[in-house]
Amino acid sequence: MKSLGIDIGTTTISAAVIDAVTGAVITTRTVSNDSFIETASLWEKIQDPGMICKKVFRLADGFLDEYEDIGTIGLTGQMHGIVYVDRAGECTGPLYTWQDERGDQSCFGGRSICEILREDCGARAYPGYGLITHLYNKKRGEIPEGAVTFCTIMDYIGMKMTGRKRPLVHSSNAASLGLFDVKKRKFREELLREAGIESAFLPEVTDEFRCLGRYRGRTVGVAIGDNQASFLGAAEDTERTILLNMGTGGQVSVSSNLFLEADGIEARPFLPGKYLLVGASLCGGRSYAMLERFFRLYAEAAGMKNVDHYAVMERLLDKSGKESELKVSTTFSGTRDEPWKRGGIGNISVENFTSENLIRGFLEGMTEELYSMYKEMEMKLESEERVLVLSGNGFRKNRHLREIAEEKFGMRAVLAACCEEAACGAAKAGRDICSEAV
Repeated sequence: MKSLGIDIGTTTISAAVIDAVTGAVITTRTVSNDSFIETASLWEKIQDPGMICKKVFRLADGFLDEYEDIGTIGLTGQMHGIVYVDRAGECTGPLYTWQDERGDQSCFGGRSICEILREDCGARAYPGYGLITHLYNKKRGEIPEGAVTFCTIMDYIGMKMTGRKRPLVHSSNAASLGLFDVKKRKFREELLREAGIESAFLPEVTDEFRCLGRYRGRTVGVAIGDNQASFLGAAEDTERTILLNMGTGGQVSVSSNLFLEADGIEARPFLPGKYLLVGASLCGGRSYAMLERFFRLYAEAAGMKNVDHYAVMERLLDKSGKESELKVSTTFSGTRDEPWKRGGIGNISVENFTSENLIRGFLEGMTEELYSMYKEMEMKLESEERVLVLSGNGFRKNRHLREIAEEKFGMRAVLAACCEEAACGAAKAGRDICSEAV
């Protein structure tokens, strides 16, 4: 038997087929998710759920036609964002993605929803988190007509596959919506009532890998968060793995029996009774893309076009020293707790301000952000030998970044076996669900 996993990302939609017994990857496939809807507001980041559905079903049907022995389907995808649904289980508006910043707009007496929740309720609140988006829409009268609840985009795909009228949301996704008690695995309903959100509007939450129903005779499992899915897909030993991911953003993740939250560290629901400790950098690999754009625009202004600047940057790194004298902070998009924070370049001298030092300094800064978060975790974690696993295109495409990560963490690193870690993790979760639809 085989298991199919689907990862509904922000820019791509990926799928993986694995052997349900060994977990070995049989094949993967990725298509673009070009479903963003243009709006008049730069801070508004929304996508078309209907277009996403068509892409997912086309991808899934192709695999199901090709592999008749696929028995289960697991789902994952971009966390934090929400889709509103009506009583018939149909979406009633766009997908408000994790990148949407309406929660940070100062529309309420000079304050934003995030500021109101932090200052009046003492709650951690970040723009892009579903309940913050929902509260903004509620206060502005912008909830789509007919909406009775909401869920993540992968929960909605699960509804469409199985014909469910109400979403069932795994705790890993529910927690990503914000204002969630991770220890109790439930929404903070008292706080939500104080903020003006009725409990009846909240989706049902489960902490188990439950079955949603069936699609074309295959069992469909409840969707899980992409961070948790990536960890399952990349880690051979979930107990001992340190997972570093470098994509648009960056993440360091470690499984733990202990609940821990600190500056920059978040405890997320994982397996029943376990937490995934996560530190996230908002810029991550985007920092390196920023630097490439800086060199590219200068070169084009000088009349040099059609140059592979990433290749040039790699050649410069080849001749650079083992450590840059420049100290680069890559918090160019702020942090979750300090969104106003910005990056910087320090320790500049006449001698060391070179392109190769700048490039290496950026890579070191990207790694240092994640390492500093891991050190916070390490002080509380059980003492044991751990394995450093690297995932994401940032590490796969840049051997210098891999080497810097090894130097910083003081251990040898291995690349995750599968490029589509989240899709593989979803497939693994899917194979573990019950065999009967509910």
